[in-house]
Amino acid sequence: MPHTNKKAVVLLSGGLDSTTLLAMAHRDGFATYCLSFDYGQRHNAELAAAKRVAQAMGAAEHRIATIDLRAFGGSALTDASIEVPTDGVQSGEIPVTYVPARNTIMLSYALAWAEVLGAHDIFIGVNAVDYSGYPDCRPEYISAYEMMANLATRAGVEGEELKIRTPLIHLSKADIVKAGIALGVDYGLTVSCYQADLEGRACGVCDACRLRRAGFEAAGVADPTRYR
Repeated sequence: MPHTNKKAVVLLSGGLDSTTLLAMAHRDGFATYCLSFDYGQRHNAELAAAKRVAQAMGAAEHRIATIDLRAFGGSALTDASIEVPTDGVQSGEIPVTYVPARNTIMLSYALAWAEVLGAHDIFIGVNAVDYSGYPDCRPEYISAYEMMANLATRAGVEGEELKIRTPLIHLSKADIVKAGIALGVDYGLTVSCYQADLEGRACGVCDACRLRRAGFEAAGVADPTRYR
């Protein structure tokens, strides 16, 4: 863990992207306060992965917030009646794995904790692969949220600017893998699968698995994912 007074809240899912994000925050000299969510997702193995990652990578603190987005459903990740697609990524449409308002809700929790910590930076792992399909992963969304955050908080009103940092936003999955390897990330700790089993083993056919596998292949890096 960096010895610094510079604090950042890092949204940590336990997957490939957010783990790379955590490594980048450390590289940039931040003491990291990791925030994960038990939001009713069907792939709870990611929370165990988030705990492993936070501990292994020296986070200053790791918290898991509980919210229940199953109350609304509307996503294959929070509604058992909607099947997780396994026929490949379809470009140009919002996939059923999009969780309505998820990033807005998670960023709002992160914003609240950042204010309490006196942190001026929030890291979120949105990236170029996601924002082609997910509306809350686009650069214009992040820009608008950052503007709102500085209007809505005591810190912002008192002139302590808050930044939403998205270092992955213009990177492909291969670029993300390469960046993480360069920073010493152990991707064997991570879980990305939308329907991983209780042991964290991946299905190998959901969109998240396909994108992850393609990223390792394009980066020329051995895939440490455990498949069932």
